[in-house]
Amino acid sequence: MKSLIYTNEFPPHIYGGAGVHVDYLTRELAKLIDVDVRCFGDQDVTGPTLTAKGYPVDKSGYTCPEKLQSVFACLQQGLDFNTNGNDADVVHCHTWYTHMAGILTKLNYGIPLVVTAHSLEPLRPWKREQLGGGYDCSSWVEKTAIEMADAVVCVSEGTKADVMQHFNVDPAKLHIIYNGIDPDEFYKQDATEALDRFGIDKDQPYMLFVGRITRQKGIIHLVDAIKHMLPDYQVVLCAGAPDTPEIAAEMQAAVEAAKQARDGIFWIDEMVDKPTVIKLYSGAAVFCCPSVYEPFGIINLEAMACETPVVGSAVGGIPEVVVHDETGYLVPLAQSHESPFSPLNPEAFAKDLALQVNRLMENPERREAFGKAGRQRAIEHFSWSSIAQQTQALYQGLIDQ
Repeated sequence: MKSLIYTNEFPPHIYGGAGVHVDYLTRELAKLIDVDVRCFGDQDVTGPTLTAKGYPVDKSGYTCPEKLQSVFACLQQGLDFNTNGNDADVVHCHTWYTHMAGILTKLNYGIPLVVTAHSLEPLRPWKREQLGGGYDCSSWVEKTAIEMADAVVCVSEGTKADVMQHFNVDPAKLHIIYNGIDPDEFYKQDATEALDRFGIDKDQPYMLFVGRITRQKGIIHLVDAIKHMLPDYQVVLCAGAPDTPEIAAEMQAAVEAAKQARDGIFWIDEMVDKPTVIKLYSGAAVFCCPSVYEPFGIINLEAMACETPVVGSAVGGIPEVVVHDETGYLVPLAQSHESPFSPLNPEAFAKDLALQVNRLMENPERREAFGKAGRQRAIEHFSWSSIAQQTQALYQGLIDQ
């Protein structure tokens, strides 16, 4: 069996959870079947059962608005994926950027189409800030691909419910296959090197955030929560890759305001490499995930594998990963009716985040117990080898049909 994987992100160019998913899934799948990855970039990997080729695109001649350039570029790359030919038995797409490529492959080559729903465009209205009219295009491409796919992989029960609400899909085509973790890579390590690099005090506990600067991740709400946090611990924000100049400026202003109110705030304004982020997870007393939309939340799983308790918003797939009062605390998020994926009361949400972080910071014994329980849960329920086996079984079922 051979699987054709279409993805925006692939090592070394990874910036989000979907890229992490594809990285580990393809490695494990390649132990079971042949895997042909086509991605955006300059990758050129050749192995016995795994190949990966990047398809760069030259945008230097584009005269369209800047917000539309990434949209047209990914459509061009999707054509390039297809004109290169293939001998695969199934095509598997990750994120809307590659959905048009998958549609063309299904129609032209006559092989089954699998789409993994890492996130859904109808639930990310803030992307209009990033893409302008391109958001209407991304929404249409995603809807078309999901509704014509032979199988849709949902990364959580919450994602499955969202797909059923927003798309016309036969429920029999929906399959829940979680994201995973490699516990041999993500485990508690000595954090000294990373803490020294960023000037973080090794003798004082810290709360950690890791993620992109985007509306989805709720980072601005977390920064607003800092004024309600106890002053006897540090706050480390490992946050880079802003979606838009507007949210970058908003983040800058919010962090500056927070720094005027208290000391011990560290903003690591970059997407750090994996060894560094593992050390930051390991050294943290508490990890906080304030997302307003999160289909799964692989960052919570990474923190748990490093024995760090989690405070997370109770949205999407997060409650399927973080067990309240066992591996961390969940914070309810009442959503606005006018803007469904913003808090109804942002100030109350910020206070609730701070309250739960404070609770854990004041109780070292509970932090240790939650951390150990989180690691155990990660090992028992979120193995990449199991996820690859489930994915292979899904492929085989489609091919048999």
